[in-house]
Amino acid sequence: MPSELKLHKEKHIQYIDSLDKKQSDFEYWLSEHLRLNGVYWGLTALSLLNAKDTFKREDVIKFVLSCFDDQYGGFAPFPKHDGHLLSTLSGLQILATYNSLDALTVIRREKCIKFIKGNQLPDGSFQGDRFGEVDTRFSYNALSSLSILGELSSDVVDPAVDFILKCYNFDGGFGSCPGAESHSAQVFTCLGALAIVNKLDRLSDHQIEEIGWWLCERQLPEGGLNGRPSKLPDVCYSWWVLSSLAVIKKLDWINYEKLRNFILQSQDEVKGGISDRPDNEVDVFHTVFGLAGLSLMGFDDLVPIDPAYCMPCSVTKEFKVYPY
Repeated sequence: MPSELKLHKEKHIQYIDSLDKKQSDFEYWLSEHLRLNGVYWGLTALSLLNAKDTFKREDVIKFVLSCFDDQYGGFAPFPKHDGHLLSTLSGLQILATYNSLDALTVIRREKCIKFIKGNQLPDGSFQGDRFGEVDTRFSYNALSSLSILGELSSDVVDPAVDFILKCYNFDGGFGSCPGAESHSAQVFTCLGALAIVNKLDRLSDHQIEEIGWWLCERQLPEGGLNGRPSKLPDVCYSWWVLSSLAVIKKLDWINYEKLRNFILQSQDEVKGGISDRPDNEVDVFHTVFGLAGLSLMGFDDLVPIDPAYCMPCSVTKEFKVYPY
Protein backbone atom coordinates (compact mmCIF):
# COMPACT_ATOMS: atom_id res chain seq x y z
CA MET A 1 0.00 0.00 0.00
CA PRO A 2 1.44 3.43 -0.92
CA SER A 3 2.84 5.17 2.15
CA GLU A 4 1.12 8.47 1.30
CA LEU A 5 -2.31 6.98 1.93
CA LYS A 6 -3.42 8.18 5.36
CA LEU A 7 -6.61 8.96 7.20
CA HIS A 8 -7.37 12.69 7.03
CA LYS A 9 -8.92 13.00 10.49
CA GLU A 10 -9.10 16.78 10.75
CA LYS A 11 -10.62 17.07 7.29
CA HIS A 12 -13.31 14.56 8.25
CA ILE A 13 -14.09 16.43 11.46
CA GLN A 14 -14.45 19.68 9.52
CA TYR A 15 -16.63 18.01 6.90
CA ILE A 16 -19.04 16.55 9.48
CA ASP A 17 -19.18 19.84 11.37
CA SER A 18 -20.15 21.65 8.17
CA LEU A 19 -23.14 19.48 7.31
CA ASP A 20 -25.78 21.17 9.46
CA LYS A 21 -24.63 24.63 8.33
CA LYS A 22 -25.96 24.21 4.78
CA GLN A 23 -29.60 24.98 5.47
CA SER A 24 -29.87 27.15 2.36
CA ASP A 25 -29.11 24.12 0.18
CA PHE A 26 -31.99 22.37 -1.56
CA GLU A 27 -30.45 19.01 -0.65
CA TYR A 28 -30.66 19.86 3.04
CA TRP A 29 -34.44 19.96 2.96
CA LEU A 30 -34.72 16.90 0.73
CA SER A 31 -33.04 14.88 3.49
CA GLU A 32 -35.52 15.61 6.31
CA HIS A 33 -36.55 11.96 6.34
CA LEU A 34 -32.97 11.01 7.31
CA ARG A 35 -32.07 13.92 9.58
CA LEU A 36 -32.05 12.16 12.96
CA ASN A 37 -30.21 9.20 11.44
CA GLY A 38 -27.75 11.69 9.97
CA VAL A 39 -27.08 13.24 13.37
CA TYR A 40 -26.37 9.77 14.76
CA TRP A 41 -24.02 9.00 11.86
CA GLY A 42 -22.20 12.29 12.34
CA LEU A 43 -21.94 11.99 16.12
CA THR A 44 -20.70 8.41 15.90
CA ALA A 45 -18.09 9.38 13.32
CA LEU A 46 -16.91 12.23 15.54
CA SER A 47 -16.85 9.89 18.54
CA LEU A 48 -14.60 7.47 16.64
CA LEU A 49 -12.32 10.40 15.81
CA ASN A 50 -12.29 11.37 19.51
CA ALA A 51 -13.96 14.66 18.56
CA LYS A 52 -17.46 14.24 20.01
CA ASP A 53 -17.39 17.76 21.44
CA THR A 54 -17.37 19.20 17.90
CA PHE A 55 -21.17 19.09 18.09
CA LYS A 56 -22.83 21.24 20.75
CA ARG A 57 -24.23 18.67 23.14
CA GLU A 58 -27.17 20.77 24.37
CA ASP A 59 -28.25 21.67 20.84
CA VAL A 60 -28.14 18.06 19.70
CA ILE A 61 -30.14 16.80 22.66
CA LYS A 62 -32.70 19.56 22.14
CA PHE A 63 -33.10 18.54 18.50
CA VAL A 64 -33.44 14.84 19.39
CA LEU A 65 -36.20 15.59 21.90
CA SER A 66 -37.97 17.79 19.34
CA CYS A 67 -38.23 14.71 17.10
CA PHE A 68 -40.23 12.70 19.63
CA ASP A 69 -43.63 11.73 18.26
CA ASP A 70 -46.01 12.46 21.13
CA GLN A 71 -48.98 11.09 19.22
CA TYR A 72 -47.71 7.61 18.35
CA GLY A 73 -44.57 7.37 20.46
CA GLY A 74 -41.00 6.81 19.37
CA PHE A 75 -38.76 9.22 17.53
CA ALA A 76 -39.36 10.67 14.09
CA PRO A 77 -36.55 11.57 11.69
CA PHE A 78 -37.51 15.25 11.91
CA PRO A 79 -39.98 17.32 13.97
CA LYS A 80 -43.63 16.84 12.95
CA HIS A 81 -42.86 13.61 11.10
CA ASP A 82 -44.20 10.24 12.26
CA GLY A 83 -42.24 8.04 14.62
CA HIS A 84 -40.40 5.03 13.14
CA LEU A 85 -38.21 2.28 14.59
CA LEU A 86 -35.27 3.40 12.43
CA SER A 87 -35.21 6.92 13.83
CA THR A 88 -36.19 5.73 17.31
CA LEU A 89 -32.96 3.76 17.56
CA SER A 90 -30.94 6.72 16.28
CA GLY A 91 -32.52 9.03 18.85
CA LEU A 92 -31.74 6.63 21.69
CA GLN A 93 -28.20 6.03 20.44
CA ILE A 94 -27.54 9.77 20.43
CA LEU A 95 -28.92 10.23 23.95
CA ALA A 96 -26.94 7.23 25.21
CA THR A 97 -23.74 8.52 23.60
CA TYR A 98 -24.22 11.75 25.53
CA ASN A 99 -25.21 9.80 28.67
CA SER A 100 -28.52 11.66 28.53
CA LEU A 101 -31.25 9.02 28.44
CA ASP A 102 -32.67 10.74 31.51
CA ALA A 103 -33.58 13.64 29.21
CA LEU A 104 -36.64 11.55 28.32
CA THR A 105 -39.50 12.26 30.69
CA VAL A 106 -41.11 9.26 32.39
CA ILE A 107 -44.15 9.61 30.16
CA ARG A 108 -42.11 9.80 26.96
CA ARG A 109 -39.97 6.85 28.03
CA GLU A 110 -43.10 4.75 28.63
CA LYS A 111 -44.57 5.90 25.30
CA CYS A 112 -41.34 5.00 23.54
CA ILE A 113 -41.28 1.49 25.01
CA LYS A 114 -44.96 1.00 24.16
CA PHE A 115 -44.31 2.18 20.58
CA ILE A 116 -41.42 -0.26 20.11
CA LYS A 117 -43.20 -3.26 21.59
CA GLY A 118 -46.44 -2.34 19.83
CA ASN A 119 -44.78 -2.81 16.45
CA GLN A 120 -44.05 -6.47 17.08
CA LEU A 121 -46.29 -8.79 15.07
CA PRO A 122 -47.66 -12.21 16.10
CA ASP A 123 -44.91 -14.08 14.20
CA GLY A 124 -42.21 -12.25 16.20
CA SER A 125 -41.21 -9.87 13.40
CA PHE A 126 -41.36 -6.08 13.69
CA GLN A 127 -42.94 -3.55 11.40
CA GLY A 128 -41.17 -0.20 11.21
CA ASP A 129 -44.33 1.74 12.04
CA ARG A 130 -48.09 1.39 11.79
CA PHE A 131 -47.95 1.23 7.98
CA GLY A 132 -46.77 -2.36 8.17
CA GLU A 133 -43.42 -2.78 6.38
CA VAL A 134 -41.60 -5.79 7.86
CA ASP A 135 -37.81 -6.14 7.69
CA THR A 136 -35.13 -7.71 9.88
CA ARG A 137 -33.68 -4.20 10.15
CA PHE A 138 -36.67 -3.37 12.33
CA SER A 139 -36.09 -6.44 14.50
CA TYR A 140 -32.60 -5.11 15.14
CA ASN A 141 -33.86 -1.56 15.72
CA ALA A 142 -36.42 -2.75 18.26
CA LEU A 143 -34.16 -5.11 20.22
CA SER A 144 -31.25 -2.65 20.27
CA SER A 145 -33.55 0.17 21.38
CA LEU A 146 -35.07 -1.90 24.18
CA SER A 147 -31.59 -2.98 25.25
CA ILE A 148 -30.42 0.63 25.48
CA LEU A 149 -33.50 1.38 27.58
CA GLY A 150 -32.95 -1.73 29.73
CA GLU A 151 -36.42 -3.00 28.79
CA LEU A 152 -35.83 -6.32 27.04
CA SER A 153 -38.15 -9.13 28.14
CA SER A 154 -38.60 -12.76 27.13
CA ASP A 155 -42.08 -12.18 25.73
CA VAL A 156 -40.48 -9.87 23.14
CA VAL A 157 -37.09 -11.53 22.71
CA ASP A 158 -38.10 -15.17 22.23
CA PRO A 159 -40.51 -14.70 19.29
CA ALA A 160 -38.18 -12.08 17.76
CA VAL A 161 -35.30 -14.56 17.80
CA ASP A 162 -37.49 -17.29 16.28
CA PHE A 163 -38.38 -14.96 13.40
CA ILE A 164 -34.75 -13.92 12.83
CA LEU A 165 -33.65 -17.56 12.61
CA LYS A 166 -36.28 -18.17 9.92
CA CYS A 167 -34.50 -15.53 7.80
CA TYR A 168 -31.30 -17.61 7.60
CA ASN A 169 -30.61 -18.85 4.07
CA PHE A 170 -28.98 -21.97 2.63
CA ASP A 171 -26.03 -19.91 1.33
CA GLY A 172 -24.99 -18.71 4.79
CA GLY A 173 -26.58 -15.25 4.68
CA PHE A 174 -29.74 -13.67 6.05
CA GLY A 175 -32.54 -11.87 4.25
CA SER A 176 -35.00 -9.15 5.19
CA CYS A 177 -37.71 -11.78 5.76
CA PRO A 178 -37.98 -15.56 5.35
CA GLY A 179 -37.01 -16.56 1.81
CA ALA A 180 -35.57 -13.15 0.88
CA GLU A 181 -32.17 -12.78 -0.79
CA SER A 182 -29.11 -12.76 1.46
CA HIS A 183 -27.58 -9.34 1.97
CA SER A 184 -24.68 -8.13 4.09
CA ALA A 185 -26.74 -5.49 5.87
CA GLN A 186 -29.35 -8.07 6.81
CA VAL A 187 -26.62 -10.38 8.10
CA PHE A 188 -25.53 -7.59 10.43
CA THR A 189 -29.04 -6.82 11.63
CA CYS A 190 -29.69 -10.49 12.39
CA LEU A 191 -26.35 -11.28 14.01
CA GLY A 192 -26.29 -7.95 15.84
CA ALA A 193 -29.75 -8.57 17.23
CA LEU A 194 -28.85 -12.10 18.33
CA ALA A 195 -25.68 -10.80 19.99
CA ILE A 196 -27.53 -8.05 21.86
CA VAL A 197 -30.01 -10.54 23.35
CA ASN A 198 -27.34 -13.22 23.98
CA LYS A 199 -28.86 -15.73 21.56
CA LEU A 200 -25.99 -16.43 19.18
CA ASP A 201 -25.98 -19.95 20.60
CA ARG A 202 -29.20 -20.56 18.66
CA LEU A 203 -26.95 -20.84 15.59
CA SER A 204 -25.08 -24.12 15.13
CA ASP A 205 -21.31 -24.28 14.64
CA HIS A 206 -21.95 -25.31 11.03
CA GLN A 207 -24.15 -22.25 10.46
CA ILE A 208 -21.51 -19.97 11.97
CA GLU A 209 -18.94 -21.41 9.56
CA GLU A 210 -21.29 -20.90 6.60
CA ILE A 211 -21.97 -17.31 7.64
CA GLY A 212 -18.24 -16.63 7.96
CA TRP A 213 -17.54 -17.97 4.48
CA TRP A 214 -20.43 -16.03 2.91
CA LEU A 215 -19.16 -12.83 4.53
CA CYS A 216 -15.46 -13.18 3.70
CA GLU A 217 -16.36 -13.88 0.07
CA ARG A 218 -17.72 -10.34 -0.09
CA GLN A 219 -14.16 -9.00 -0.45
CA LEU A 220 -13.25 -8.20 -4.05
CA PRO A 221 -9.80 -8.00 -5.69
CA GLU A 222 -9.64 -4.21 -5.23
CA GLY A 223 -10.00 -4.73 -1.48
CA GLY A 224 -13.49 -3.38 -0.87
CA LEU A 225 -16.50 -5.40 0.23
CA ASN A 226 -19.86 -5.79 -1.47
CA GLY A 227 -23.34 -6.42 -0.14
CA ARG A 228 -24.07 -9.53 -2.19
CA PRO A 229 -22.51 -11.50 -5.04
CA SER A 230 -21.79 -9.79 -8.38
CA LYS A 231 -22.10 -6.25 -6.96
CA LEU A 232 -19.53 -3.46 -6.82
CA PRO A 233 -17.59 -2.83 -3.62
CA ASP A 234 -18.95 -0.12 -1.34
CA VAL A 235 -17.32 1.46 1.71
CA CYS A 236 -20.44 1.05 3.85
CA TYR A 237 -19.95 -2.72 3.80
CA SER A 238 -16.73 -2.13 5.68
CA TRP A 239 -19.17 -1.97 8.58
CA TRP A 240 -21.94 -4.42 7.68
CA VAL A 241 -19.53 -7.23 6.80
CA LEU A 242 -16.79 -6.59 9.37
CA SER A 243 -19.17 -6.11 12.29
CA SER A 244 -20.84 -9.42 11.43
CA LEU A 245 -17.48 -11.18 11.25
CA ALA A 246 -16.51 -9.59 14.56
CA VAL A 247 -19.70 -10.81 16.23
CA ILE A 248 -18.96 -14.42 15.20
CA LYS A 249 -15.23 -13.97 15.99
CA LYS A 250 -13.98 -14.35 12.43
CA LEU A 251 -12.87 -10.79 11.77
CA ASP A 252 -9.47 -11.95 10.48
CA TRP A 253 -11.11 -13.79 7.57
CA ILE A 254 -10.68 -10.74 5.33
CA ASN A 255 -7.54 -8.89 4.19
CA TYR A 256 -7.20 -5.84 6.45
CA GLU A 257 -4.60 -3.97 4.44
CA LYS A 258 -6.47 -4.22 1.15
CA LEU A 259 -9.71 -3.03 2.76
CA ARG A 260 -7.99 -0.14 4.53
CA ASN A 261 -6.44 0.88 1.21
CA PHE A 262 -9.89 0.87 -0.45
CA ILE A 263 -11.43 3.00 2.33
CA LEU A 264 -8.60 5.55 2.31
CA GLN A 265 -8.75 5.86 -1.48
CA SER A 266 -12.44 6.78 -1.08
CA GLN A 267 -11.64 9.90 0.98
CA ASP A 268 -11.94 13.46 -0.29
CA GLU A 269 -8.54 14.82 0.69
CA VAL A 270 -9.63 18.44 0.13
CA LYS A 271 -12.98 18.85 1.88
CA GLY A 272 -13.03 15.66 3.92
CA GLY A 273 -15.57 12.85 4.07
CA ILE A 274 -15.61 9.37 2.58
CA SER A 275 -17.59 8.16 -0.44
CA ASP A 276 -18.95 4.76 -1.41
CA ARG A 277 -15.93 4.10 -3.62
CA PRO A 278 -12.95 6.05 -4.99
CA ASP A 279 -13.72 9.23 -6.97
CA ASN A 280 -17.40 9.44 -5.98
CA GLU A 281 -19.08 12.16 -3.91
CA VAL A 282 -18.72 11.88 -0.15
CA ASP A 283 -21.55 11.70 2.40
CA VAL A 284 -21.85 11.25 6.16
CA PHE A 285 -23.30 7.71 5.82
CA HIS A 286 -20.21 6.32 4.12
CA THR A 287 -17.94 8.44 6.29
CA VAL A 288 -19.14 6.88 9.54
CA PHE A 289 -19.14 3.32 8.22
CA GLY A 290 -15.72 3.71 6.64
CA LEU A 291 -14.37 4.94 9.97
CA ALA A 292 -16.23 2.17 11.80
CA GLY A 293 -14.58 -0.43 9.59
CA LEU A 294 -11.15 1.04 10.26
CA SER A 295 -11.91 1.05 13.99
CA LEU A 296 -12.92 -2.63 13.96
CA MET A 297 -9.63 -3.49 12.25
CA GLY A 298 -7.68 -1.47 14.82
CA PHE A 299 -6.26 1.07 12.38
CA ASP A 300 -5.43 4.76 12.72
CA ASP A 301 -5.87 5.05 16.52
CA LEU A 302 -9.62 5.35 16.22
CA VAL A 303 -11.87 4.94 19.26
CA PRO A 304 -12.98 1.27 19.57
CA ILE A 305 -16.51 0.56 18.33
CA ASP A 306 -18.93 -2.11 19.55
CA PRO A 307 -19.72 -4.46 16.61
CA ALA A 308 -23.23 -5.25 17.85
CA TYR A 309 -24.43 -1.74 18.74
CA CYS A 310 -22.40 0.43 16.31
CA MET A 311 -21.57 2.77 19.18
CA PRO A 312 -18.31 3.47 21.02
CA CYS A 313 -17.39 0.64 23.40
CA SER A 314 -17.00 3.21 26.17
CA VAL A 315 -20.76 3.82 25.92
CA THR A 316 -22.02 0.26 25.45
CA LYS A 317 -20.00 -1.14 28.37
CA GLU A 318 -22.55 0.58 30.62
CA PHE A 319 -25.50 -1.31 29.10
CA LYS A 320 -27.03 -4.14 31.11
CA VAL A 321 -26.47 -7.63 29.75
CA TYR A 322 -29.68 -9.49 28.86
CA PRO A 323 -31.25 -11.37 30.60
CA TYR A 324 -31.27 -8.76 33.31
